[in-house]
This record gives sequence, C-alpha cells and structure tokens, in this order.
Amino acid sequence: MRKKILMAALSVLTVCALASCGKKDDEKKTDAPTTTAATTEAVTTEAVTTTALTTATATEATTEEAEEENYNTGDASLDNPRNADEIGEKEILVVSFGTSYNDSRRLTIGAIEESIEKAYPDYSVRRAFTSDIIIEHVKKRDNEVIDSLDEALERAVKNGVKELIIQPTHLMYGFEYDEIEKKIANYSDKFDKVTIGATLLGEDENFEKVAQILVDEMSKYDDGETAICFMGHGTEHESNAVYTKMQETFKNLGYENYYVGTVEATPSFQDVIDTVKATGKYKKVVLRPLMVVAGDHANNDMAGEEEDSWKSLFVKEGFEVETVISGLGEIPAIQDIYVGAVQDSIEK
Repeated sequence: MRKKILMAALSVLTVCALASCGKKDDEKKTDAPTTTAATTEAVTTEAVTTTALTTATATEATTEEAEEENYNTGDASLDNPRNADEIGEKEILVVSFGTSYNDSRRLTIGAIEESIEKAYPDYSVRRAFTSDIIIEHVKKRDNEVIDSLDEALERAVKNGVKELIIQPTHLMYGFEYDEIEKKIANYSDKFDKVTIGATLLGEDENFEKVAQILVDEMSKYDDGETAICFMGHGTEHESNAVYTKMQETFKNLGYENYYVGTVEATPSFQDVIDTVKATGKYKKVVLRPLMVVAGDHANNDMAGEEEDSWKSLFVKEGFEVETVISGLGEIPAIQDIYVGAVQDSIEK
C-alpha cells in the first residue's frame, strides 16, 4: 500500500516537473509580459509540486501509523487503570514501564497488581507507568487514562496517604529504577513512610527462583532436541549483567539447553544462535520473552514474520520454531515474588 502511494506521488511530481520544463522553453521565445505570465505559472507549478510532495509524505506517515496499529491488542475496557481517589492512608503504588498491548497489560501488570491487592487488603493498590509514550498512546487510542509516576505521587499526596510503598515490576535495577528513586526523593517529606521494593532480578537469591520457575513453565518443550531461548530487552546500564547471570544460573542448575539473549545489548541474538548451532544437537527452537509483559518486542522482534525477527532468522537456519508470546507477569509464581518484595518493604 505504501509503495502505491509513493508511486502515485512520484507520478504527480514527474508531470509537474515536465510542465515546468516546457514553460522554461517558451520563456526564451516571448517578450517580457509573456515571460511574467510564464514565471507566474512556473511558480504555481512549483507550489503544486510542493503540495503533492507534502501530501504524499503526510499520507505515507498516516499509512505507516495505520500499519503499526494493524493488530488487535485486546479490549482496554477489561483493564483496571487503578487511578481512583479517596483511597485511605496506606497505598501500594505498583510502578511499571507499561505496554500498549491491552491483553498483555491486563494479564501481566494487572495480574501482579491483583495478587498484591489480595495479599495486602489493608492497602489500596494503585498503578503508575514510567513510559509517557505508552501512556499517551493508550489514552489516544483507547481513551484509558493511566497515571505517570509524577501524577500518581501527586494523587497520593492529594489523597492524604501517609504510608506509601512503591513496588516496581521492572526486571532489574536499571535506568527506570534510578529514575523512580530520584522522583521519590522529591516526595520524601510528603509522607510519613516511603519505601521502594526490589525488582524481579534485583536480589541474588531470586535468580535461581526465577530460573526454576521458567524451567517448570517450559518443561513440556524439554525433549532433548529443543533449544529453549529467552529474549530479554537489554540496556546500556550496568544492570545488563543480569542476562549473563541468568544464563550462568541455567547452566549451573544443569539446564544446558536454556539460552538467554537480548534485543539491544549482550548477549545478542547472534550470540544465541551461534551457540545453539554450535551444539549440533537441536532440531527445534522455542522462543519466549524474558520480559514482564509480552508487548512489541515479543510480538514483532521475537515472533514477527519480518525477515529480521528471531523466529525468521532461526527458520532461515533450518530450525523448526515455536513461539510462546507470554510475559513473565502471567506466571503466578513470578507474581508471588513481587508480593514477597512488598512484604519486605512493609517489614522495613
């Protein structure tokens, strides 16, 4: 569709350009008044050309946006944005990066929030996202209002909250967590008590827990001929080391056919596929995100049909590939780790 639009635009531009050239030849054979008229017409032609180009560019942008939104992420109305007021003096604010995939948001972040709410009924559980882009996107597309961290903190102050527990759903102590700490510091005098809970892989003892949970989840694929590969996001932050540590944890526990890579850092996809190929013993590959939610990276970079997705690249190398598009937040045992982190904060 995009190519057709661009070809149409080029046709318009070609016609306009030819018309302009024709007028220039006529100008050489006429007197001053005719030249003025020709010049005026040439300017008009240039304006038409510019308009055609602008229209084509705008149409292409609209088409790109439509293509990006050409998927069904689920019913946003089933999700609970948790932004109500009059919540009492004790609040647990669950802070996530966020996702625009409605079903995944409800089944992962929403499920974590519900687990925490069930475990601590004396607290009001509220939500905040750290990604302004996702907040605006969901609001524009689905008319669902999700608080940013600043908005959620202001809401807590307005509601007279005295004890505030911040529980991130992030995987690690990365840039997002650093930003949370900075913003909370600005509100330290607004509450009687403020604590920030641990991330999923923020504590050393959680690595074996998470690794074993994942092995249990993926056991049905473990037939001796299948490589089970997890896709993490990756970061320039020093906390990116958690991916290498998770790989080492799988190996130390005896799960040699489990592999960890990232989209934007190391271990890279190339590291993963090279290692899998080098063994010479796998016929099949199963891909699953090592991310709390199954959003754009999981659906496109991992499981997409584009030639540079992990799935396509493994298929190109002759592997049978199966994808599991499910965020870690869907797993009850993972939810329990976050519930435990809240308990640690309460005890502090």
